[in-house]
Amino acid sequence: MTTTELPLPQTEAKKDGDGRRPGRRRLLGAGKQMHAGPITYVVLVVFALGSLAPLVWTAIAASRNSARLAQTPPPLWFGGNLFKNLEAAWDQAGLGTAMINSTIVAGTITVGTVVFSTLAGFAFAKLRFKFSGLLLLLTIGTMMIPPQLAVVPLYLWISDLGWSNQLQTVILPTLVSAFGTFFMRQYLLQALPSELIEAARVDGANSLRVVWHVVFPAARPAMAVLGLLTFVMAWNDFLWPIIALNQQNPTVQVALNSLGTGYIPDQAVIMAGSLLGTLPLLIAFLLFGKQIVGGIMQGAIKG
Repeated sequence: MTTTELPLPQTEAKKDGDGRRPGRRRLLGAGKQMHAGPITYVVLVVFALGSLAPLVWTAIAASRNSARLAQTPPPLWFGGNLFKNLEAAWDQAGLGTAMINSTIVAGTITVGTVVFSTLAGFAFAKLRFKFSGLLLLLTIGTMMIPPQLAVVPLYLWISDLGWSNQLQTVILPTLVSAFGTFFMRQYLLQALPSELIEAARVDGANSLRVVWHVVFPAARPAMAVLGLLTFVMAWNDFLWPIIALNQQNPTVQVALNSLGTGYIPDQAVIMAGSLLGTLPLLIAFLLFGKQIVGGIMQGAIKG
């Protein structure tokens, strides 16, 4: 009785030179860490220097005097008048009160925008109710209206309420953001499974507990990013605060506007004031930048 050898499957027979199947080699190499080349580092250094150049120039100009700044070529290194100009800008613009007001305004706007945008984004992303599509379209449509068009009616409304030169005048109109609502909706569509909400409902959680224990933890990375963007925009806002407030109760940007007045403005003092107004943003990013970047990466992995 003769026996015949059965042919091996094609996937088993084909191997490369080191005895491994090509598909297995690709799988083993997929987990290796990729390293950047020298061109990548050069591009990153160029972009980093370009981003830091305005801040460095502001610090250099703040350490000089106006006469030296008017000369050609301009100074390219620090002088010895930095602390003198910083003190002059602090006293002339009244930045002590302005810093406190900007912290209150920017902090309140940030918290309100993040909370309300997350709630609205969750409603548009996961809840079913009448006219949800129309309401979302109207919300997005408000982003296309220039904010300058709302200045006059908004000022008339604030005047009727008797809120002129008060901080709530600046806080309330920007307490909710259409961009934040759309941003949180898009994030929660992918990051928050509907099954997780249903499981919480089955366990007996009411709407408040679902939002607190399910929605907020899932949306934390996007909330961190939205909070940073909102804080920067609220801190740097100038158009509406300069209309609604005055120099007796200013924010930082309104206070810095007073440094540019006079027959011959002191450019060095103006630069020193601009440097003081930028420092809180730099400190906030240095303190919370790691958590924010970690939140962005966590959201990218979840998405």
